[in-house]
Amino acid sequence: MILEDRPINHSQSPINPPSLSQENESVLKIWGRASLHGQVKISGAKNSALAIMAGALLCSQDCRLRNVPSLVDIERMSQILAAVGVKLKRSGDILDLDVSHIGQSKAPYELVSQLRASFFILGPILARLGVARIPLPGGCAIGARPVDLHVRGLQAMGAQVHIEHGIVNAYVKGTGNNKLKGAKIYLDYPSVGATETLLMAATLAEGETTLENAAQEPEVEDLANFCRAMGAQISGAGTKTISISGVSSLHSVDYPIIPDRIEAGTFLVAGAITHSELSLYPVIPEHLTAVIAKLQAIGSEVMVEAPNRLRIIPNKLRATDIETLPYPGFPTDMQAQFTALLALSEGNCVVSETVFENRLRHVAELNRMGADIRVKGNNAIIRGVPMLSGAPVVGTDLRASAALVVAGLAAEGITTIQGLRHLDRGYEDLEGKLRQLGARVERVPAQIEEEELPPTPTNAMTATP
Repeated sequence: MILEDRPINHSQSPINPPSLSQENESVLKIWGRASLHGQVKISGAKNSALAIMAGALLCSQDCRLRNVPSLVDIERMSQILAAVGVKLKRSGDILDLDVSHIGQSKAPYELVSQLRASFFILGPILARLGVARIPLPGGCAIGARPVDLHVRGLQAMGAQVHIEHGIVNAYVKGTGNNKLKGAKIYLDYPSVGATETLLMAATLAEGETTLENAAQEPEVEDLANFCRAMGAQISGAGTKTISISGVSSLHSVDYPIIPDRIEAGTFLVAGAITHSELSLYPVIPEHLTAVIAKLQAIGSEVMVEAPNRLRIIPNKLRATDIETLPYPGFPTDMQAQFTALLALSEGNCVVSETVFENRLRHVAELNRMGADIRVKGNNAIIRGVPMLSGAPVVGTDLRASAALVVAGLAAEGITTIQGLRHLDRGYEDLEGKLRQLGARVERVPAQIEEEELPPTPTNAMTATP
């Protein structure tokens, strides 16, 4: 069945993510050494929103999502959902989804190949229809992220799965109602994507499903809470063991996305690296425990001003070792930003990346700015330097781009960052928020070379609690 694409309606949306043509033609100029001050509003969590948008496919009624960030990845996921029959309407940070009529995926490969989270639709479509055809996904080139854990889990639940010509074909046979069956599933690695795919598939399966060695990330718990709000029976999300009792159907929901802990962590690093006192809201401090602990080890004080508000009070930077781990360990998505921060810390340290094997490509760009970092295997060996210098650099993935932004804020002179297509995937109006804090940041056409071009005034809204 071929379904007509129904593009999302952005007519009422105050902020749209930049188009791909804008991304390719623009660079970000940062005039460094500006002191930041004030408060910044944290957007909804990208990784929660993407999974929950896919989870909406489980419901045969309408869903309303609140606090949805305006990002290129959200736009791509919206287009993918439209390709399988979902009707979407956006107003501000509210996204309404009519998921009453869906079919097998005919999502264009060019969209799916750019978005890892597109694979999340496999579980819900298979659970609801008994058959799904999904192209293999793409995303940032930060290392191998195989789908074998997803596939083996679905097979344990009774699905027939085979991959042919880049398409994952899955179907349920041998039962009259095309239903997946509950199963006990042990994940060899606590993969967030596999945990979320199997959790969603299990909500409509017959019987009990247990996921052992499940991912414990807050985004997994947010997805489970969303499914529970629709009537799913899930317990243990946020722990290593998740239990799901399948139900026959799910109902309408109005659900708010949690704040983005990685965006919050990035702004905390921005405060520390520029020696600026900043206030952030809304946040869930418990989601940032590992990040806060490392900021304190580096020398900054992080205060919980209110249940949903943090303040960073910077101090002299000192070196400390970091090792990325699955949650509740130190998040791989904050490794690049902390590498930039530690480049300006006093002393020597090692940052070990254990989650993805190709996630130290920002080191070469930081060295271009004067950092003294050596890569050996999955370790970045950092010798702190007293200053960084602005330079033309390239963001190689989403968090690497964020690291270059925070480095540029602290550097002497002007930093010009290319590769904004990565940055726009995960940070909503980053330059507007930075300008509101007092930074001199401007997105300009790539051909403009005058380094003294003044930034234009911003019309960003003043943040209020």
